[in-house]
Parts: sequence; C-alpha cells; structure tokens
Amino acid sequence: MTAYWIAHVTITDPVAYKQYQLLAPAAFAAYGARFLARGGPSETLEGPPLDRHVVIEFPSLEAARACHASPEYRAAKAHRFGAAITHVVIIEALPTG
Repeated sequence: MTAYWIAHVTITDPVAYKQYQLLAPAAFAAYGARFLARGGPSETLEGPPLDRHVVIEFPSLEAARACHASPEYRAAKAHRFGAAITHVVIIEALPTG
C-alpha cells in the first residue's frame, strides 16, 4: 500500500544543505519515490513555523523504510546534520475503494 514520507525542515546552513539536496534524490529514485510537494509557498496554521515542507510518495511503507535505511540515503543525510533542523515521518496511506 502507498506510503508517504513527510518532512518539515528549517535550513540553518544553506551551503551545507546543498550537498544533501544533490545526493538524496538518487536514493529516493532507487526506491520508487515520487515528490508530491517540495519547498514552495506554504502557510503555517498551527505550531511553530518551519521553512520547508516535503511530501514524497513511495509504493509502500517498506520501500519508504528501506530508503531511509539505505546506504545512499545515509550518505546524503550525513550532509544534512548541522545544516538543518528536520522532522521526518512516514505514514501508510488509507486503503482506496
């Protein structure tokens, strides 16, 4: 069943964060991910504001988990540490039909 990776990000070092942005898409592509929202205009209605919001669709919860645990994503994520405050969750979609 489809799953979503939802990230809320505040970038603290844009230069260092660029390396994460260069490496992470290859990991997502390897696990069948499709970006539904990435950056762009947003409005915080409740809670503390964050700079960036990302929604990525995966074919399954297992694929989302595997992507996060993959060597490719871990290499990308290493560049994100110290460059952003990040909150990432994965959630399984509701059944359709």
